[in-house]
Amino acid sequence: MRDQLEDIQKHLDDGYGRAQHLNRVELPKRFYTDVAAGPVDGGFVVTLDGRPVKTPGRKIPVVVPVAPIATAMAGEWAAQGEFINPGSMPTVRLINSAIESGEASTPAFRQEIIKFAGGDLLLYRAETPQPLVAAQEQRWDGALVRLARHFGVSFQPTFALQHQPQPQVTLDRLAAALDGEHLITLTAMVSMTGLTGSGLLTLGYWHRLLDADAIWAAAHVDEDYQISQWGEDEEAAARRAMRRVEFDTAVAVLEAMRP
Repeated sequence: MRDQLEDIQKHLDDGYGRAQHLNRVELPKRFYTDVAAGPVDGGFVVTLDGRPVKTPGRKIPVVVPVAPIATAMAGEWAAQGEFINPGSMPTVRLINSAIESGEASTPAFRQEIIKFAGGDLLLYRAETPQPLVAAQEQRWDGALVRLARHFGVSFQPTFALQHQPQPQVTLDRLAAALDGEHLITLTAMVSMTGLTGSGLLTLGYWHRLLDADAIWAAAHVDEDYQISQWGEDEEAAARRAMRRVEFDTAVAVLEAMRP
């Protein structure tokens, strides 16, 4: 399972580092003219000049369960210029990652989300300075209350880096909420969890307790406080913008996968 998690992380990095890497390698030339998306037995596919696409590593046919995801992927393929830049194709990369990971990875993905939730961003609070404490309370307290009420659980926040295990019944109920979720749904949730540092925010989004902008703001309380004190570094801003693209991609995939 650890190998599978490392594999998905390789595909679902923060986007900026991947784009920087791709800028240093020779990109393949575009080899197709026409791009289309349409139904097949078992789902929907993207075709390039009439040929269904496959994953880049294991060459597995890319079949997705809902049309909006195929349409988004087709848009990314169509938007390529003379060269194909995977860094500009976040939906394609996320879906390829899911398909190459395979159904056997779903327990590991569920476990990864709950592992984050057990030591979640929202549960580790600053003691000082007061403006940061107030910002965390404003963004995080309401989210925890909604989650606690929805799942019938309790949380035990702590200060600074003092480890505070969460009640096992809480973790069990959160884990049960992920039972039966589709591989693509879990892949998008793992991506969102890694980008925000919070399994709780991800669960809150999937269960319609929090909207995407609220989650993004909550995930960046500490960073935004530092910016307010010291200003924003240009490179850090670029990394954050790329992470937001990856985040919005995960959001779009999750919306497409809703029952």
